[in-house]
Amino acid sequence: MSIELRHFRCFLAIADTLSVTRAAERLHLTQPAVSRTLRQLEQDLGVRLVDRSTHHLALTPDGLAFRDQAAIAVTAFDRALGHARRTSWPLRLGHAWSAAGTGTTALLRRWHEEHPETPLELLRIDDRTAGLARGDVDAALLRGEVRAPGLITEQLTTEPRVAGLPADDPLARRPTLSLADLADRTLALNTVSGITTLDLWPATARPAATITIGNTDDWLAAITGGRAIGVTTSATAEMHPHPEMAYVPLTDAPPVPVVIAWRDGPGHPRIADLVALAHEVMGHRHTAPNAT
Repeated sequence: MSIELRHFRCFLAIADTLSVTRAAERLHLTQPAVSRTLRQLEQDLGVRLVDRSTHHLALTPDGLAFRDQAAIAVTAFDRALGHARRTSWPLRLGHAWSAAGTGTTALLRRWHEEHPETPLELLRIDDRTAGLARGDVDAALLRGEVRAPGLITEQLTTEPRVAGLPADDPLARRPTLSLADLADRTLALNTVSGITTLDLWPATARPAATITIGNTDDWLAAITGGRAIGVTTSATAEMHPHPEMAYVPLTDAPPVPVVIAWRDGPGHPRIADLVALAHEVMGHRHTAPNAT
């Protein structure tokens, strides 16, 4: 049996839903057909992709690694087919939160003016690489250290860190804060796409408790609802003002690098133009990219 694109699509549907039933509904197939296709793929690859030993499906380590590569392959096929049919080939720019900060509007408008033949689609994807590693986007604006293999990054700028507090919090009235001022509070941590961890504090003076959230909207809700405080960058304050939220500069927290990233290999032909424009809008041009 040779592997076909339908095997990849079937596996990705299972990986996205973690359910044979929901994958079958998405693909308009029967459950036995989905199970059979997955079994054929695993047999041909010689690895187990999905752990079916519990009541809930889960991807094995091999499945997790294969998912990203399968997504890249399917995306490349779909886009090549669309290009061959002379459909438009948009350039997809991902971000996990805050996009290009206050430069977002300028970036989008200048791109439209200078490259009207290539639509630039800005996509928020709640993922550490904003979907770049999976092939969901062509490039991404990311914050913090990017450790995913196979990506190239160029630093655009840095952003200072700020504390996010309920507007009626006593600390919200201060002009600046230190990390120590937050050590007795509950900290909201975005473990999906965020960059703040307890390692930002000394081991002996870390926040007393944490709550885990998965995206910027839930982070804002946790803070404005009085459940926690947070640490983010100035871009969040610029892009997400809220009447019940206060952002206070942190004096002793290191700034956060903002990078543009893309995959090391064949990609959209306009990536170089996007990188150059991002440097113009957000920062200054660096002489050489860094492979990470």
